[in-house]
Amino acid sequence: MTRGKIAWITDTTASLSKEFIEKHDIHVIPLHVVINDEFYKETIDISAQEFYDRMEKEEGKFQSSQPSINDFVELYQKLKKDYDFGIAIHASSTLTGTYQSSVCAAEMEDFKLFAIDSQTGSYPLSFLIQRGLDLVNQGIEAEEVVTQLKALREHTRLYLVPSNLDQLHKSGRVSGSQKILASLFNIKPILAIEDGAAQIKEKVRTEKKALAWLVAKLKEDLETKIVKKVAIVHANDLEKAISFEKCLKEALPELDTEILMLITVAGVHTGVGTLGLSWVCE
Repeated sequence: MTRGKIAWITDTTASLSKEFIEKHDIHVIPLHVVINDEFYKETIDISAQEFYDRMEKEEGKFQSSQPSINDFVELYQKLKKDYDFGIAIHASSTLTGTYQSSVCAAEMEDFKLFAIDSQTGSYPLSFLIQRGLDLVNQGIEAEEVVTQLKALREHTRLYLVPSNLDQLHKSGRVSGSQKILASLFNIKPILAIEDGAAQIKEKVRTEKKALAWLVAKLKEDLETKIVKKVAIVHANDLEKAISFEKCLKEALPELDTEILMLITVAGVHTGVGTLGLSWVCE
């Protein structure tokens, strides 16, 4: 069994607050956002708010990019001086190469690392980190903590409703004809992050019906599982997120809720105005 001082590592797709990061000494490697081929480190050079503001107002190409392997190499060089091993939980390896870079860097630096591909991002990723910290505080061995967190991945939910298909079209996710038809008939695709990848789960008419579909999926899980908290995620449309939260509380007053800005690695595809719902079944 592995014992010793643990370093917790993640990336900026985890949607952790600055206060939580500082309180639990979480080591966070930033992803990059790219605006017209100019790179910015998330949370350091540019915030998600600033990124979405520019996406809304500026013409051009908006992308995200994984951290360089050197960012991880430098981190693990420092960590191995003060920690016995690390537990790293990263965004889905299907959506970004961050997990792979983290694993390779740890091997290069001979730093013992338990690495977990969360197969998700945003609120579910932050949930896994918090659960991992709780398990360690309960005295559970690192190997068992990793096993439990990996088992929890299939119980994460992250659904997104883009406000339009402009950004999905620009990123090559939908064709021009699909975009035109969706616009003509006011069709809203509902995306889900499942098994690490983004999939279209449903296509409905109007945003109201899309949000009703999200609430129905949540209620479906509540019939057989425990869900203590849900997160409303939005891409720079706080007013719409607050309105959705109000409706959610009216329908399910016992649930704890939180509003989060959508991670840019998702927002570069779904665009400004995206609204979503996320939870983890316990």
